[in-house]
Amino acid sequence: MKVTMIVVRLLPVLISFLLLAAHFSRAEHPPLVLLSLMYPLVLLARRPWAVYAVQLALVLGGLEWIRRTVALVGQRQQAGEEWARMAIILGAVAAFTFASTLVFRSGPLERHYGLSGDRTDRPR
Repeated sequence: MKVTMIVVRLLPVLISFLLLAAHFSRAEHPPLVLLSLMYPLVLLARRPWAVYAVQLALVLGGLEWIRRTVALVGQRQQAGEEWARMAIILGAVAAFTFASTLVFRSGPLERHYGLSGDRTDRPR
C-alpha cells in the first residue's frame, strides 16, 4: 500500500494525538505534549505490538478526555455556569479518540501491520 494511503487511513489516529497534545499544552504538561506528538511514530515499526501500543494510548487518551470533562462539569456546576455544550463537545472528542482505535480493523491496515491471520508474508 502506498504511504499516502496509509497516512490518510491513519488521520483519525494522528488527529487524536494532536488534540491530546493541545490538551496537555493548555494544562502546561510539556512532557505529555511531547509524548502525544511523538507517540504515533511507534507505527513506523509496522508490527502488531506497535498497533496495540497506539490503541492502548488512545484508550488512555479517551479516558483522560472523560476525566477532564467530569472535572470541568463539576467546576462549572459549582460556579453556576453553563456546562452542557462543553460536555457534549468534550464527550465527542473522547468518542472520536476511542473510535480512532478502530482504524486498524480495516483490511489494508490489518495487512500493513501484520494483524490479519491470513497473511503469510507478515513482517517478523
